[in-house]
Amino acid sequence: MFCSANRQIDEEFFTLTEELGRWAAENGHSIVYGGVNMGLMECVAKATKEAGGQTIGIIPTIIEKKGRMSDYVDVDIPCDNLSDRKQLMQDMSDVFIALPGGLGTLDEIFTVVASATIGYHEKPLILYNMKGFWDSLIALLDDLQAKGVVRGRWQDYIKEAKNLDEITGFIRSSQP
Repeated sequence: MFCSANRQIDEEFFTLTEELGRWAAENGHSIVYGGVNMGLMECVAKATKEAGGQTIGIIPTIIEKKGRMSDYVDVDIPCDNLSDRKQLMQDMSDVFIALPGGLGTLDEIFTVVASATIGYHEKPLILYNMKGFWDSLIALLDDLQAKGVVRGRWQDYIKEAKNLDEITGFIRSSQP
């Protein structure tokens, strides 16, 4: 799960994130995430835990030293830096869901997708396009594809979901 660690964002993002966390727990999915006690990261972890699910926090030691680790982390996997964090998250996840987020979330999205394009994995990445949050990124991807710098179709690597039902459909279709 990739998402914002900021609190000063649209309140509806928190409501939709809670819904996703509960759904994950109720359907036997663990949440692998950044383990921070702020923003949507804390929100999804809390909702998952309260619904009986498991959370796995992959947390750079610098964040732990600053006291920013969530109390909702069941399994704490420390790492040295953000590169290690991304690799561990990629290794431990079956599906990636990108909720609203900033630069760190974009970095995570593109690391996962670039890895898929050259064959490191075939795991789906879903942009949860809450209230059109990812519309500008989707327009950029369309533009890059139109300019010929994206091999194939970006939609082969990135799926857009506007609601939980669409996320559920993508996850079910990706399972063997």
